[in-house]
Amino acid sequence: MAILTQIYESIHTVNIWQLFAWGSAVKRIVISAGACLLLVAVAVFLLGDRLLMTVVQKQVERNLSGQVLNTLPDGLHLLLCGSGAPLADPERAGPCIMVLAGNDLYVVDIGSGAARNFGLMGIPPGRIEGLFLTHFHSDHFDGLGELMTVRWAGGARTEPLPVYGPSGVEQVVQGYNLAYRQDVEHRIAHHGEAVVPRSGAGGLAKPFTRPGEAEAVEVLNHHGLTVTAFAVPHEPVQEAVGYRFDYKGRSLVISGDTSASENLQLFSEDVDLLAHEALAPEIVEILGRAAANVGMPNIHRITEDILSYHTTPVQAAEIAEQAGVRHLLFYHLIPPLPVKPLEWLFVRGVSDAYSGKYTLGRDGTLISLPEGSDEISVRELL
Repeated sequence: MAILTQIYESIHTVNIWQLFAWGSAVKRIVISAGACLLLVAVAVFLLGDRLLMTVVQKQVERNLSGQVLNTLPDGLHLLLCGSGAPLADPERAGPCIMVLAGNDLYVVDIGSGAARNFGLMGIPPGRIEGLFLTHFHSDHFDGLGELMTVRWAGGARTEPLPVYGPSGVEQVVQGYNLAYRQDVEHRIAHHGEAVVPRSGAGGLAKPFTRPGEAEAVEVLNHHGLTVTAFAVPHEPVQEAVGYRFDYKGRSLVISGDTSASENLQLFSEDVDLLAHEALAPEIVEILGRAAANVGMPNIHRITEDILSYHTTPVQAAEIAEQAGVRHLLFYHLIPPLPVKPLEWLFVRGVSDAYSGKYTLGRDGTLISLPEGSDEISVRELL
């Protein structure tokens, strides 16, 4: 009863005119909001197409101009254009990494679907100066035809795409040049050589001899950027390499496909960033059991085989710790991770093995290493 009495007295202490004032104010706000919404609706109805087209045009202009690249400070920058593997993943294209050093843009591997991420990330493919292949498993170069085409047509390039790789890269490039020969002729017929110069079509192989253990070969030295290749174990593949990029005091290493490698650890010592492939055995074993249960012994066998020539996330973390790597990026993730709990399972134990910061890569991840500083920044473009 005491509570009811207090409520009754509180109600009666409110000035009735205040209630009317509050009510009027609320009414005015509602009317004003309604009027604004009505005006917006009318504007959209009358100008909707024009507004939509203006917004789309501005976004396209932003992407074509390479605004993302133009706003980055001088230094080394890694852009993950494909973080996945051969198995279908709606969120991840095949393995692909872009490296920006100053104004020069390079690509390491070009998996399926990765070239289409360039536009989504706002990266003009015409700016690409060269491609580095880590080895010749198809999932690392099956986007080469598309890359050669969008670079050529997108930038009116007058020279073919340089494609660096271990011995055997000649055969890969020759095959794509042959396969795309008719396409080149058709596009020149459509647009003319002033738009798509014949001399810029296709690729140009730049082979090098795979170095031995504890050795490296300089593949490129240009505008202050040095790119070196070193051997990694990926048996039975004999021509697998990783790459190290050094520019103005900043450094990064890209593993390519490899099992846990002491040689990779050697060439990763004290680098700012290590981008390392990773396979989660526990999740792959789930796929293997499922394949066996539904009568697909060949898939079951493949899931068993791949365990021997890839690196687990914890092994990659141990390598990064021993090498003194400042930041670890996981890419070329095997298998797909369609739900968040699988991401947690994928990196379980990594923090126990590695004391630095790490990033589970996804398409659009950008990691920046500005020159003249120790800064390492991570953000997402998609």
